[in-house]
Amino acid sequence: MELKRDPRAPMIPERDRDKRPALECVGLGIDFGGLTAVDDFNITIAPTEICGLIGPNGAGKTTIFNLLTKVYRPTRGSIYLDGKDTKSMNTTQANRAGLARTFQNIRLFKELSVLDNVLVGLHNEMDYRVAGALFRLPGYWRAERIAKGRAKELLSIFGMEGMAYHKAGSLPYGSQRRLEIVRALATNPAVLLLDEPAAGMNPAETDDLMHNIKKIQETFQIAIVLIEHDMQLVMGICEGVAVLNYGRLIAKGTPAEIQSNPKVIEAYLGTGGGGDDAAS
Repeated sequence: MELKRDPRAPMIPERDRDKRPALECVGLGIDFGGLTAVDDFNITIAPTEICGLIGPNGAGKTTIFNLLTKVYRPTRGSIYLDGKDTKSMNTTQANRAGLARTFQNIRLFKELSVLDNVLVGLHNEMDYRVAGALFRLPGYWRAERIAKGRAKELLSIFGMEGMAYHKAGSLPYGSQRRLEIVRALATNPAVLLLDEPAAGMNPAETDDLMHNIKKIQETFQIAIVLIEHDMQLVMGICEGVAVLNYGRLIAKGTPAEIQSNPKVIEAYLGTGGGGDDAAS
């Protein structure tokens, strides 16, 4: 029997019922030439929700992340962050407003230390003027000291304080993934977007990742949206799951509802996904 839940309807955890949504997409869509990559995408993310965004390869998942973070400009529709329309924002402004992300392919500064990678993420909190940096005035050193303390604090939450002065590129794969998440958290986001965070991880690293995502939600009280192909991770950690196919939202529900939804089963086992994963 097919589920009757409207895929456009929000799924808000009980604890967030009286709070403004962290993120809303209304009628979001983008065309590349004659190809519609995403069409009429609607979603509401609560302030502390962990939401999965899944779908076959080419369904448009990473395209949506690129729209949210202003890498792409939507052809139609609106994106609201904490109730504010992000239409006029660029990528930097969207990050400062509270959106942070990781990528399918790790994008660390591999020649820099672990600590310096996190300090890059803390740029929003660095409080000194250009002159202070050029002439190394007391305000500069004070801001640097505060930033380093904050960076080490973030690393310690994930058991990485002992790696602070290691070169980022020398870390094991799973640790590099964790470092990218820590750097994103350093920007003090309201919404953290994780693009295939378990890609390339072994089962032990994936279990550790699940633990860390839960820790992020509990410690920072933020919304987390993740694109992931590891269904064990998605079903084990997400409160709500949205399913995309051919650039359109076809289902939304709890993990149990999604697992038994005929449209989802057909999308994965039937004709498959769309053709957008030039943008994924």
